[in-house]
Formats: sequence, structure tokens, C-alpha cells
Amino acid sequence: MFLYYYQAKNCVGCPLNGACHKSKGNRIVQVNERLEKHKDMVFHLLNSDIGIEKRKKRCHDVATVFGNIKQNHGFRRFMLRCKEKVAIEWGLLAIAQNIRKKAA
Repeated sequence: MFLYYYQAKNCVGCPLNGACHKSKGNRIVQVNERLEKHKDMVFHLLNSDIGIEKRKKRCHDVATVFGNIKQNHGFRRFMLRCKEKVAIEWGLLAIAQNIRKKAA
């Protein structure tokens, strides 16, 4: 992994010192070269014609499922409390939704 660290020379007299960082010393910037390349690749894929079409479709598909569960089937709150139990309850809701979808 290629990590580069850059440190500012003198942050004491800078008017943006409080807004830029919270440390008492100079600002240190860390740059990960692989991460930046990956972000660029993902950005170009998401903004391609195929990526834009997939994003439009995804927003619609997800919103309709949650809307159907909430509005048509009256689900507003989880009845159970801890993460494991909520995950089980959500799994049961998802199974019920998939069965309804297959039956229609």
C-alpha cells in the first residue's frame, strides 16, 4: 500500500487554522494512492451511461419495496429490541415480501 504523509510548514498564523484541523501542531494530510485510483475508477463507472441507468433503476426498485412494506402491509416499527432479533424480524419481513412478489 502506498501511503504518503504531508505536513504543512506553518499553521500558526493561518486564518483557517481552526476550520482546517483541530490539532495544536501543523496539519498532516495522508494520501492513499490505491484508494484514490479506486475512487476514480468507481466515479467513472458510476457516471458512465450504464452506471447512470443502473442508479436510476436502483432508486426506484428499493423505494417501492420499502413503500410497499410500510404502506400496504402496515409495518412501522420493529417489535423486538436487540440487533440479532431485529435482523431476524427484518429477514422474516423480507421473506414475506419475496413470497408476495412471487405469488403476484
